[in-house]
Amino acid sequence: MVLNVAWRELGCGAMAGDVTWRVTSSGTALALCLSAVLAARADTLNGALINAYQNNPQLNSQRAVVRETDESVPQALSGYKPTVTATLSTSQAYTSTVSKLTTASPVSVAGQRVVLPQQPCLTAPCYPRSDFESQPSAAGLTVSQTLFNGFQTANRVRQAESNTSAAREALRVAEQTVLLNAATAYMDLLRDGALLELQRRNVEVLQEQLRQTRDRFNVGEVTRTDIAQTEAQLAQGRASVLAAEAQYARSRANYRQFIGVEPGTLQPGSPVDRLLPRRLVDAVEIARARHPSVGVAMFGIDAAVLQVKITEGSLYPQVRLLGTVQQNWESQAVQTQLQQFNAFVQAQVTIPIYNAGPAGASDTFSAIRAAKETVGQKRMDLETARDQVQAGVVTAWGQLEAAKAQILATTAGVASAEIALYGVREEARVGQRTTFDILLQQQTLVNARVALVTAQHDRVVASYTLLAAVGDLNLPKLGINIPLYDPMVHYQQVRDAWIGVRNPDGR
Repeated sequence: MVLNVAWRELGCGAMAGDVTWRVTSSGTALALCLSAVLAARADTLNGALINAYQNNPQLNSQRAVVRETDESVPQALSGYKPTVTATLSTSQAYTSTVSKLTTASPVSVAGQRVVLPQQPCLTAPCYPRSDFESQPSAAGLTVSQTLFNGFQTANRVRQAESNTSAAREALRVAEQTVLLNAATAYMDLLRDGALLELQRRNVEVLQEQLRQTRDRFNVGEVTRTDIAQTEAQLAQGRASVLAAEAQYARSRANYRQFIGVEPGTLQPGSPVDRLLPRRLVDAVEIARARHPSVGVAMFGIDAAVLQVKITEGSLYPQVRLLGTVQQNWESQAVQTQLQQFNAFVQAQVTIPIYNAGPAGASDTFSAIRAAKETVGQKRMDLETARDQVQAGVVTAWGQLEAAKAQILATTAGVASAEIALYGVREEARVGQRTTFDILLQQQTLVNARVALVTAQHDRVVASYTLLAAVGDLNLPKLGINIPLYDPMVHYQQVRDAWIGVRNPDGR
């Protein structure tokens, strides 16, 4: 069953839109004669999904989260890299010294300017003053390399990769949510457009019914009560049109929110039963194994297990290699020294004996126990995710089966209501039925058509919902071939980068 939006070549009348029903060998299809205002552009369900995939801000935000998580891998890999620090310094120094000499002869000191008192120092002791000016400078380079830290770096890298994989699975969840919202918004607008035109057509029919009733009243065939009943039904129909217009405006806003563009003329939307498992048990098994929500929980377990190993690594010996070279010029401490070069290499082994942790921080043993509890929690989260996925599949499967049955029931209801309305009108012509009977049957037919439109909408949405519940709602599965966002491109660009602060093109 397909909710079909198209122009009807015949029978539209003078109004902008009309509703007609056809029964075909493949099922019942609703053909709508939409307003010419919306005929400027034709939209398809696949096109709407493409727009949502490319433009939805929620999805683009989740992609940014994945790129941010990618950066945790090079940050963890930095534990393998050395730390290099360069130090440069220069200064201006001035020293003034007054000395006591035991002889009358002035003393000249290399690099110093000796100033004698104003009176010649002819007798001892003598107190000359010496002034010293210099520009001491230094340049140094320090290299620190961790040789062993209890395998903490290796485990941090694996943990970062697990977190990155979990972020990619979360991105798949976001993609499914966005695509399902887009499909639902598309079908909602298609349904509400059909219902709006149906209600407008119903008002047209009621207006014609009121005109005929007034003509019959003028010739004495009916009473004023019949006119009042028709007017009341017409007022109710106009109220239904206003309500349908409000719902249609709401659906247009949702379409713009989830798909990112203003809607044009919507083409038929079809269910995706061909992509679904044949049996409920198969759908549950597939969902429990490969739904992205389950993947997020599984990678969460890996990250928690590695956190235990990282914390345990702090109990291992730590080995570091430290090297320093330094060049000094015009040392102020030794005024006669013009240059000095120092080189220093040190291997440092730190063996933890007991670490209670700094003030305000937990001790290592407590942190290990807490990390192990987190592993148990993550495993329970995995079971919870699988149960939630299974419940979602069973619910979606039931909704799809109910929608299929509802299509058959409402199709039969529309056909019966059309026949009944025709019969009531014919009986009214010979005086066997009243105007109220016609109005009641007309409303019954409108309600049946509303139910069929809703059932056709639910049929398509339920198939997309089941596909998402299984975990296979994505563009390749739907057969939509467009360039896809590949999170591995950005990951490979940043994983082994040593320097640089610009975001790569892989975003």
